[in-house]
Amino acid sequence: MGEYLQEFVDDTTWFNQLVLGYLLPTKLWDPLPHILQTWLRNYIAGNFLYFISGFLWCFYIYYLKRNVYLPKDAIPTNKAMLLQIYVAMKAMPWYTALPTISEYMIENGWTKCYARIGDVGWLMELHDIKPLYKYLHATHHIYNKQNTLSPFAGLAFHPLDGILQAIPHVIVLFIIPTHFRTHIGLLFLEGIWTTNIHDCIHGNLWPIMGAGYHTIHHTTYRHNYGHYTIWMDWMLGTLRDPIDDEGKEM
Repeated sequence: MGEYLQEFVDDTTWFNQLVLGYLLPTKLWDPLPHILQTWLRNYIAGNFLYFISGFLWCFYIYYLKRNVYLPKDAIPTNKAMLLQIYVAMKAMPWYTALPTISEYMIENGWTKCYARIGDVGWLMELHDIKPLYKYLHATHHIYNKQNTLSPFAGLAFHPLDGILQAIPHVIVLFIIPTHFRTHIGLLFLEGIWTTNIHDCIHGNLWPIMGAGYHTIHHTTYRHNYGHYTIWMDWMLGTLRDPIDDEGKEM
């Protein structure tokens, strides 16, 4: 068992060396305990992911494709985006503590995570709880108009709110055998996705719960709770289609 768990430690050590080794002098991070190295790697990588995806997407939709996807008066101000960045930066140390803790639990054999796909084979809501909404999720919903939403709003949450939303990624490790690198990859994709769904552009790719749907979620507070698909909103009667909304406005 000890040799098998060492495979997880080897993976996280490699991830740490990959990020920290290229970005920081060795003497600054190598003496740190392994868990602090892991947190520092997650913190730096999280910031890189947030800023690179946010800036690239903003540059594309607000400048290269200016007035193509969004009218000029729907583009958020620099002040609004800076506020979103400020909120996200206050929360980032706490966001990145969660994957650090999950990796620690994986390394100690407390989860059902597995190190290699070959080990098992290839086939193997806050808005309606008013106190939680007021003190947690309302921080994210101050961006409630199209011209205040931007890709940087994707992580502009109260830290506890963001952690609570990410906890299922950790809980599942105790229930379902999960490939470790797939777990890390899904966290990476989650960061990309949350940037995408706050750009206000309706991709109209059924049944994906894209930015067009999520913009309505921010403006009505009562629709389109889904994250990746429209299925649960459709079944529970909370789905509101962006195309229908555009027809009503016209």
